[in-house]
Amino acid sequence: IGDTPPALIALDATLHLRKGNSRRELPLEDFFLDYGKQDRQPGEFVEAVSFPRHPDTLKVYKLSKRFDQDISAVLGAFNVTVVDGTVTAARIAFGGMAGIPKRAAHVEAALTGRPWTRATVSAACAAFERDFTPMDDMRASAEYRMVTAKNLLLRYFDELNGTPVSVLEVRS
Repeated sequence: IGDTPPALIALDATLHLRKGNSRRELPLEDFFLDYGKQDRQPGEFVEAVSFPRHPDTLKVYKLSKRFDQDISAVLGAFNVTVVDGTVTAARIAFGGMAGIPKRAAHVEAALTGRPWTRATVSAACAAFERDFTPMDDMRASAEYRMVTAKNLLLRYFDELNGTPVSVLEVRS
């Protein structure tokens, strides 16, 4: 639940649920109610997933103890639309920051309507504290998760603006 759903949530995905001839639609972000609990009736299944077209700005970053071979400690999915230097829309979702995949609504609000600058993005990082209270577990500490979430937003900013970023290169 921590890897794929955040990316689909950032893309504004809709679940199409079915039970017999009965069908309903639900935003994916509303499907996860609590850890291990979904908005799904007995016998109901996910028939399809759809999402609207977006500009190609989705970036997903997964952090785990073993590179690309483990359950995420943190997974951030970022989808920000910038028009004429101003953020017009932001959908940011995380796995590993809460018991369910969850949007960073306060971070999104801190970005939307503001100039797409490093100063704006750095200031928006403070809003993570309002969106999440991460847990400590064997994969990562709460402090690591929080710092990492903020750094992933800064990485997204750099990557979207053409600054080369690489997790394979360590610099001091």
